[in-house]
This record gives sequence, structure tokens and C-alpha cells, in this order.
Amino acid sequence: MADPKGFLTTPREEWPRRPVEERVRDWDEVYVPGALLPIISKQADRCMDCGIPFCHEACPLGNLIPEWNDLVSREDWRAAADRLHATNNFPEFTGRLCPAPCEAGCVLAINQPAVTIKNVECAIADRAWEEGFAPPQPPDRLSGRTVAVIGSGPTGLAAAQQLTRAGHTVVVYEKDDRLGGLMRYGIPEFKMEKRHLERRLEQMRAEGTKFRTSTAVGRDVGAAELRARYDAVVIATGATAWRELPVPGRELAGIQQAMEYLPLANRVCEGDLESSPMSAAGKHVVIVGGGDTGADCLGTAVREGAASVTQLDIYTQPGAERDDDAEPWPTYPKIYRLSAAHEEAGELRTAPAADADARLFAASTLRFTGDESGHVRSLHLVEVDAGRRPVPGTGRRLPADLVLLALGFSGPDRGDGLVDQLGLTMEARGTVARDAGFATNVPGVFVAGDAARGQSLIVWAIAEGRAVAAAVDRHLTGSSRLPAPIGPYDRPMAV
Repeated sequence: MADPKGFLTTPREEWPRRPVEERVRDWDEVYVPGALLPIISKQADRCMDCGIPFCHEACPLGNLIPEWNDLVSREDWRAAADRLHATNNFPEFTGRLCPAPCEAGCVLAINQPAVTIKNVECAIADRAWEEGFAPPQPPDRLSGRTVAVIGSGPTGLAAAQQLTRAGHTVVVYEKDDRLGGLMRYGIPEFKMEKRHLERRLEQMRAEGTKFRTSTAVGRDVGAAELRARYDAVVIATGATAWRELPVPGRELAGIQQAMEYLPLANRVCEGDLESSPMSAAGKHVVIVGGGDTGADCLGTAVREGAASVTQLDIYTQPGAERDDDAEPWPTYPKIYRLSAAHEEAGELRTAPAADADARLFAASTLRFTGDESGHVRSLHLVEVDAGRRPVPGTGRRLPADLVLLALGFSGPDRGDGLVDQLGLTMEARGTVARDAGFATNVPGVFVAGDAARGQSLIVWAIAEGRAVAAAVDRHLTGSSRLPAPIGPYDRPMAV
């Protein structure tokens, strides 16, 4: 601990965001460039170097948080980068996209604002790239074994990098025209600029990982053929089968899934399109779903120039403080959080009738109504109680020219034929079944990430990728020195 009194003398200070009026006019990241490094050493000083650091338990990667906090406070950035990369392949991703369950588990958070662990992580990662502390790590020798990884999201990339560094020849297959999975086309540019992704992909290419884009396994190449070609296969396709909203009027035009809408906006940022064919410009937008994907739609619609944007959340509005009885420390609590998108919508008053920022809480969609041409024009809702029962007399109508469904995902999409061609056993909830070693019922075929776990966080996705790499390495060679931070049945801390 560099400053034994740091947690007493230094208040929590987070990476400042750019002014709302400025940032909604572009697609750059919302934070003030260069404003993190001047404050981060003092913030790292707030870490108490606990005897039992619960941030380790809260983070599925087992990040060595007190160690790199101490090193950052002493401005030893090289050593901090080494500690961080020892447990996390992609800290520049998690430092921007992870909701930071480690901070909920911070011992300081028992009665004070937690250490800004996520900001410290991001600062180390960015400094590592600037100073050349993240060079490619090609293997000393090749094993002669080959592995196909299906999917280039965080799970697939983490698995591929670990297996490449272990000496195996790895080829990553991606159905889209660019690599990155949902990080590429599902995460808006204002949350993570894609230059961070490109930089890491170049590192992986230099290490020897090979990539095949625009190749859907099961459609463009047979799944059984792929299995016969490689010594092992890792399925890391994610959970892309979106949930539906079966209410009257769902068939109307203008009602879209979030993952139909967000990729088009990202393609505009990539330069593929001049404007999105689903642009929210000038439209009254309603987003159904209160999670992160809904917030991503919110920020995107604001930047596209929507006439109004309202987000519906079926849950009641949470309080600002942790409920110690229902969600005691160190679990991740459901509290009122203000994302950058919600801050923007609140300040710009995109939804004047909302409960808070742009959100209507405890709101359930009843039906949609449209015009003579069959296009949606209204969403009818009702307030619900804690048991999701309608409250009489609370029905209301919202104008809606564009409705975005952000209701989550149930498992991998089976439309490309991968699951059926391999004959994989499925769980009742729609995910791919696996054993304690990440193996499916098909010999040599492993599964990791959301395809097996179900929809989860990016930090769990990377942990799954690292763990399945160790399992595959053991399968190929009889033993493995690769770290396996989690097992397939591990779950986040909960009551």
C-alpha cells in the first residue's frame, strides 16, 4: 500500500465525460481525452491492499487488483501492465465495457465509494500500448496441433490468443465481414472506439493467429468438415438468438430488434454506409428493455437526431444505495446507475414524461398500433407492480415511429446449421450443453462463452475463453500450464 491513508484523504474521482452538447454531435468515446492519467495515481492510492481482497472473488478473471493498484500509485507502469496482462488478455476492452463487479466487491465499498478499479485498469492498458509494454508474444515452437475457433467475440479471441501462445496453430472463423463479434457491430463507437479492437487483432496476427472472415460455419463451410480438418474445435459463437415480444401489433413495420438496429449505426461509423436505413432521425423512438443494450440504442438514437427517445424498464426504479438485506456486500447490487447515454437523454430531455432520464420504470408493453400503411405509430403500456401485475388505471400511450426490442438473448442462433450438423446436445434453456471440462458431447469439440453460459458480461466471456483454452491444451497434449480462472458451472456471487 503506497499511501496507508489514501482511502481516508482522497475522495473517489472518476474519468470525466465530455460535455453532453459536445459528445452527442460525434461518435467518439464519451470521456475527456487525456484526463484519466493525471488523476489515476491518487485514485490507486485509495486501495487498502486488503488482507482478503474480495475484488478478486468478484472478478471472474481473478485480476491482481491490489498489486497493480500499488504499482500504479508508484507509477511503475511496466510492472502494472505485466500484472494486468497476466490475468486479462484484453484490459482495454474490460476497462471500457465491463460494469465492474470488482468495484462492488471492493472492501472500501462497505461504507465508502469504491476504488475506481475500472478506470485504473483502463489507464494501465492504454499506457501499456503507448509505451510498448504489450508486444506480440509468439510461441517459441509449434506443437503441430491445429484448433478452429468459431466466433471472434471476446471469448473466441481470448481462447485463440492463449492457444496460439501455447504453440498450437489456431484459425478463427467469423461469419461477419470484420472481426470482433458484438464488440464490432453491437457496441457503439462512443462506448469503445474500434481502434482498440484493431490494435489487439494486429497483435494476435503477429503472434500467428489466423483469421477467416465472412465464413459462417454450417453454411459457408460444413461443420462436420471443419471438425475433420482440425484436432480440436472451440465453439464461441455467443448468444445471438434474441428474445421476442409476443404482443398484438408486433408484425407492424418499424418494430426492430436492437441487434438489427445497432450494427447499421456501427457500419456508418466504419464507412460502409452514408446513413443507416433504420436511422432514428426525426422519429419518436421507444426502446423496450432496460439493460445495457437498451442504453446503447438510446445513445445511438440521440446521436442520430431522434425527435424523442423513451426507454421502458419492466422493473421498478431501484434505489441509489445498496439494499444490505436483499443484496449484501460483496454481491453486485441492482442500484440506480446513470450511464453516459442516460445522462445525455436526461440533460437533453428526450423523454419529458419519463420517471428518470429517458427511462419509464415498472412499464410493461401491452400492444402496438399503426397507421393505414401498416407502420407502427403508438406503443400502449401499463404500469406493473413488483410482481409484474398490471396496476389498474395506469394505461397510457406513447408515440412511436421506431420501436427497438432490447430484451436479451436466449442462446446461440441455430439458423446457420452449426448445432444440428455437429449433433450437439442442447440445454433446455437453449444453450449448448458441456461437461466439467468445457467439452460437448462430440469428441474434440468444446464450447465456451455465452453459447454455453447464456448472456453474460464481457469479463466472464474473457474468463471463459482463457479457461476453455486450458481445457483444449490439456486435451491436445495431456497437460496444460495455461490458467483456467473459472469452471463451466461457476456463477457470479449472489445471495
